[in-house]
This record gives sequence, C-alpha cells and structure tokens, in this order.
Amino acid sequence: MKKIIALALLCFTIVMNNYGQVNLKDKIKKKTNQRANRRTDQAIDKGLDKTEEGIVNIFKKDNKENENTGKEYHNNESNENPKTDQKDGQSETATGEPELLWSKYDFVPGDKIIFEDNLIGEENGEFPSRWDLVRGTIENAVFGGENVIMFRDGQPMITPYMKNTDVDYLPDIFTIEFDLYLPNNYFRIFFYDRKNQNSPSGHNYLNIHSKEMELRPAKSSIPDGRAINNRWAHIAIAYTNGKMKAYIDETRLINIPHLGFDPTGVSLEVYHASDKYKFYIRNFRLAEGGVKYYDRVLQDGKIVSNGIRFDVGKSTIKPESMGIINEIYKLLNDHPDLSFSVEGHTDSDGNDDFNQELSEERAESVMNRLVLMGISKDRLVSKGFGESVPIASNNTPEGKASNRRVEFVKM
Repeated sequence: MKKIIALALLCFTIVMNNYGQVNLKDKIKKKTNQRANRRTDQAIDKGLDKTEEGIVNIFKKDNKENENTGKEYHNNESNENPKTDQKDGQSETATGEPELLWSKYDFVPGDKIIFEDNLIGEENGEFPSRWDLVRGTIENAVFGGENVIMFRDGQPMITPYMKNTDVDYLPDIFTIEFDLYLPNNYFRIFFYDRKNQNSPSGHNYLNIHSKEMELRPAKSSIPDGRAINNRWAHIAIAYTNGKMKAYIDETRLINIPHLGFDPTGVSLEVYHASDKYKFYIRNFRLAEGGVKYYDRVLQDGKIVSNGIRFDVGKSTIKPESMGIINEIYKLLNDHPDLSFSVEGHTDSDGNDDFNQELSEERAESVMNRLVLMGISKDRLVSKGFGESVPIASNNTPEGKASNRRVEFVKM
C-alpha cells in the first residue's frame, strides 16, 4: 500500500513539475510579449507626442503670425518695450530657408520729416491733439492694445494741425505713410487742406478700397487674397515733381506720370464711418524727399535714413523698411568699391544703456539683412550710438523721429 502511495506521489510530483515548467514558460513568454508590447506602445506614444507637439507648434506659429498680421505695424521707433533675440527681421519658409519679405518693394520715404503722429501720450476718448477737425466725430481710441485714431461718424475728416496751413506746405518731393484698418467701403486722401485751402482743379483725392486703389485716371486692384478689409495695411504715397505712386503693403497700385494738379496739403476722410463700421489709422508720417542715394554718398559721405522701421523696443525689421534696404543693396551691388558702416541711433526716450544696446542690435539686423541678400560681409560693419548723437531736438515728435535713424557711412 505504501508503495502505491509513494508511486502516486512520485507521479503527481513529476506531473506538477512538468506543468510548472510549462506554466513558467508560458508566463515568461506572456510577460515577454507584454513588455515588448508595452515598449512598442511607449515608442508609439512618444512618436505621437512629438507629432502632436509639432502640430501644436505649427498652430502656435500660425496663430502668432495671425496675431502679427493684426498687430503688424506698431509704433516701431519707440524704445520702451523689452527687446527680442530675433535680429534679422526675416521669416522662414516651410523648408526652414530664410524668406526675404517685400523683396521687390521700391518705396523710399522722405528723409526730412514735416509732420509725425505716433499717438504717444494721447488720451483715450479725446480728439487727437496733432490734428484739426474738418467735420464729423473722430477720437483717440485703443484698438488691439495700441493707440489709434478712430473715425467714428458724420462723414469724419481731419487735416494735420500745423502753422500756415492756408498755404502750400507740400514740397516738390514728398512721401506720406500710415497704417489703415478698413472695415468696409473706402478711405479717402485729399491732397489739399479742406479746411484752410481752396480746392485745386482736377481729381484730387485717392480712394483706398478693400481690394483696389483709384486716383483718376489710374485704378488698380490688389492681388487675389490680399484684400485689406478688417486687417491692418500699410499705405505709402510718393510724389516727385508731378509724378505720383501709391502702395498698399508691398504692392504698387498707382503710378501716374503727370498728376494734373499740384498737391498743397493733406486731408483724411471716411464717408461711411459709423458706430458699426469704425475706421482706424496710426503711425502717420509726412516727409520731404531727398537727393538720390549715390549723390548723397558723394556729397555727404553717408546716407541718413529714418525710414527703416523696427518693432517696438526690438531689432526686428518691419517689412515696409525693404524699400530703403533694397535701394542700399542696389547701390552696393552697382558700386562694388563702396563699403558701409551701418550705424544705429535712437531718440532720448528710455534708459541710456537700453538705447545703446538697442541701437547696436538694430544696426546689426540691417547689416545681416544686406548680407542675406548677397552683399559680402567684409564690405559692412555695424555700430550703435544709442541716443548720444542727436541730429534734431528730442522735444517734438518730428525731432524724435529724425533721431531714430540708421546711417550708412562710407568706409
């Protein structure tokens, strides 16, 4: 009997051992598969995380670009806000290659400022202090976090408030620049002071529509997809001894060889403004033109430009600066014997040390842009002088605007 029991126990032990071995192998195999699957899942999750991160960054970039579109033209000469590390003012294409903005823009602003209004210190709800009212309701306002002039109701119209506006105060060569937010219909620029001057003969106003410009006999449409309704657009006008050109952003839409009348002043009008459709402008500048760049170099040994614009307190070059930069590039390209020291200057607002550093970074940004366009770096150096070398009084907006400049000094 004992032998039978012992034999049974032996058989049971053998069976259990075999079962345990089989079960252990199964467990090991199962565990190995689970761990492998887990690692695979982790790898997939990690990959998906990267993909999602990339997608989020793309949307962040798009959102940032959209925000920049809505806030593209700040009081860019101010020295008040913190700086950025971006120094060359360029964007990037989908492949990561740098893309030159407004590379064919040929507008060059005048170098002697006649009238400037960047709305610094204006009180919200009051009439803009540097203008005169012709009619309607016009107020200072804050739009998108920035000071703006709001055309509100009553076919509103304003004209610059200056001395002797009853006489012709526009020179034979002048430029006008400002930023316009157009909700609908059109914005109108008269080339005389409608409060203090007699109307000249001929069609003397420029209509700016959401998709076109018109100044008889010229009329041109904006390229597809570039309509300016409900977004900021940069408006630029150049008059040279009877010729007139006008631009929306980087596109020239008006080019009249013989204007047919003599511009004597400026008035801005909105015919269809209302509480529902408010129009806004900012960064208005009227300037007298100057001598051609090469003649300036021969005459003065340098080119002084206050038309190169930057983001507020930053060294990021604004796209409307490309007209000047393109001209400097052409000058250097046509005259390989020329070399320039690119020198940045600020007005007296803000901290001295900050202004010094900012002027250095802005000069470097302009130099880098020219190098990016193809100018050899050994033909350029960059320097900054902050607020230490003013060329005008810092007590007026026009004086400050003159002091905020980039000079190209012949080496």
